Amino acid sequence: MTWAPLLALALLSACSKPAAETKAPAEQIITVSLAQVGAANATSEFSATGTVRFKRETALSFNTNGRIAAVNVVEGQAVVAGQPLARLDPTGLDAASAAARAEAARASADLERLRKLAAQGWITRPRLEAAEAAAAAARARVEQTGFDVRFGHIVAPTAGIVLKRHLEPGQVVAAGQPVVTIGEIASGYVLRVPLTDTDMARVHLGQRASVLLLALSPQPIFATVSEVGARSDDRTGTFQVEVKLPPTPGLRSGLIGRATMLGGAPLAAGTLKVPATAIFAARADEGFVYVFDAKTSTVHARMVGIGNISDNGVEIVSGLAAGDKVVRSGVDRLRDGLKVQVGA
Repeated sequence: MTWAPLLALALLSACSKPAAETKAPAEQIITVSLAQVGAANATSEFSATGTVRFKRETALSFNTNGRIAAVNVVEGQAVVAGQPLARLDPTGLDAASAAARAEAARASADLERLRKLAAQGWITRPRLEAAEAAAAAARARVEQTGFDVRFGHIVAPTAGIVLKRHLEPGQVVAAGQPVVTIGEIASGYVLRVPLTDTDMARVHLGQRASVLLLALSPQPIFATVSEVGARSDDRTGTFQVEVKLPPTPGLRSGLIGRATMLGGAPLAAGTLKVPATAIFAARADEGFVYVFDAKTSTVHARMVGIGNISDNGVEIVSGLAAGDKVVRSGVDRLRDGLKVQVGA
């Protein structure tokens, strides 16, 4: 039996299969939208959000340990200078003061007796000096306990508003532990705004600002920069800038406001920006974008240095040049070297 006819028939069948069964399906081309890298708007105006505070918010405390006998004010209450705010139970303070006076009297009597003995030559000079030192220490203790008794109560140092009542009657308080915090009315209100180093460098004392407090009015109020932080916050890396607010009805510590700095220093020449949606895999001051190659219609991932981030986009400090085109959205669907088509 010959196998030649069967082998020929098998080869003929293989050659007659449709070509579509052996060809891999074509990869779908993704449509992308592009943004052209260009110079950032060189306007000197920029905005930041902050919190309204009194210029001076003072936490008041007792000079010594003790049990709180009374707290005479509530949060939000207006107080006048010298008004009693809180006091300690005087029992322990009075007892300490009485003991100090008794010790001072005993030390003084011992000193007088030893002086007479020293005059007769019965004791040494060092022993007399030790008695003199003990008497002086006892007198100092009397002054200290008397001071504690006098300041066993807290009074308002100036007219203000009670912002926080930290403790209640009956609680034991340590020396220096805040009991009541007041905002000093005479210090006025400020808007405290955290700024990046890039924005902080464009702010100066006396600069005008437009502040929008939506809780009070849709109309902005005009203010001036009164303080620029000299050191950044260790946790956030931002600098605190204070904008002094004019007297305005309804101002309260804790309101949220948005300040637009007017007439500051312009952005550095050559600063570039891209849409925030074009950045991916960002960390610290670095990230990636997909750059479009018009010759091959492909995209390629490129690392870029990131600067200030604002509502208008992300400043690029390295990795791109003016005129480059980057994919502005949908970067999660792309990979390096992928062929794409440009949509509207």
